[in-house]
Amino acid sequence: AESAAARSVGAIDAPVSGGDVGARNATLSIMVGGREADVTEAWPLFELMGGTIVHQGDAGCGQHTKMVNQILVASTMLGISEGLLYARSAGLDGEKVLESVGGGAAGSWTITNLGPRILAGDHAPGFFVDHFLKDLSIALEEADSMGLDLPMLALARRFYAQASEKGLGSHGTQVLASLLVANHEGF
Repeated sequence: AESAAARSVGAIDAPVSGGDVGARNATLSIMVGGREADVTEAWPLFELMGGTIVHQGDAGCGQHTKMVNQILVASTMLGISEGLLYARSAGLDGEKVLESVGGGAAGSWTITNLGPRILAGDHAPGFFVDHFLKDLSIALEEADSMGLDLPMLALARRFYAQASEKGLGSHGTQVLASLLVANHEGF
């Protein structure tokens, strides 16, 4: 932002959430950082791409908000993966479990949209493991620079690194559930 200001140019950061489907359907969630005047000027472009657009603050705030998103997604995916492993081990019908918990306090976009794909063994990417791993690493570095200890994030990063090492980097983030099953079964 300082470098841009020195050249009389505005700087905006505007990371997104919603994956390729959100991009195709112009329903992305856009987390915008930058000076109010610059953001206002760019707003019509954001409206072409997204349904949820929030100005988070100065330049850089959009990126920090994206890290919050990734931390929440990582923790949620760990919980869903463990929950479905537990359900499988208890002999429960996964579809019925998703129907029950998806309508309660555990309900989320992730469980509604990725839960059925997990049960079907569908690892097609909405977001690649390797890209997610990069984001989790950045979030851990930023957290460390703030003096924060985020154990769930560190655990998620460890599992996604394991997935990448096993050649699953081009799979979707929901492959974590299959990785936990494989780890449990000794593969």
